[in-house]
This record gives sequence, C-alpha cells and structure tokens, in this order.
Amino acid sequence: MKIQKSLQIIFTAVPIALLTACATAPTSGPAALAGTWTNSLRTVWTINADGTFHVTATKPKTEIWGTCTVAGDTVTIQETRRSTAAPKSCKGPGVYKFSQPDQNTLSFVLVSDTCKPRIRNVTQPWHRK
Repeated sequence: MKIQKSLQIIFTAVPIALLTACATAPTSGPAALAGTWTNSLRTVWTINADGTFHVTATKPKTEIWGTCTVAGDTVTIQETRRSTAAPKSCKGPGVYKFSQPDQNTLSFVLVSDTCKPRIRNVTQPWHRK
C-alpha cells in the first residue's frame, strides 16, 4: 500500500515539474539563445533576449556587435558594428540552424554565409559561460 501511494505521488509530481520547466524556459525568438557562451577558440558571445549580441573574438582579435533573429530553429546573424575593419564578405547576414541539447550547450550548422571567420567561430560547439 505504501509503495502504491509513493508511485502515485511520483507520477503526479514529475509531469507537473516538467510542465513548469517547459513553461519557464524560452523556446522561441532570440530569448531561446540568450546567455553568455564560449567556444574552443576562446570566443565569447553574449546574446541578449532583445535580439542584440556582443562578441569578443581572439582570432582575429576583435569585438563585434549585431542583431540576431530567430525563426523556429534558424537564426540570422547580422553584424552592425565592429572594433576592426570588417572583411567585405562579412557585411551580409549569416544564416544557421541551431540546436540546444541542454541549457548549457548550443550548436549551429551553416545554412548560408559568406563570412569565413564567422563560419569558423559560429560552427564551433558553444558552452554556457
């Protein structure tokens, strides 16, 4: 009898906890990617819930500001300003598919982009800082 009561409590509490977690985690728009992330190239990428971002890169050493828009699992990245001259190929947007297997890991797959330094950085695995 005690085991049956324990199972009832578990089977009631677990779905409630899962629903609560899903309701509080942002799943769409730039808020889904919000946070400060780092990759193996020591690039630090801060994505804000309002769709703006700031990148500090070490190779090449530069700071980049811009915007990102999210539609489903696709993000479009557009630089708006940088601390160094932008390569000609980096003036347009980059489009990537993203996945977030857990809250501390983020990965991107190239859809279209002509900016080689951005491709090299964005397609690295990202970890929450």
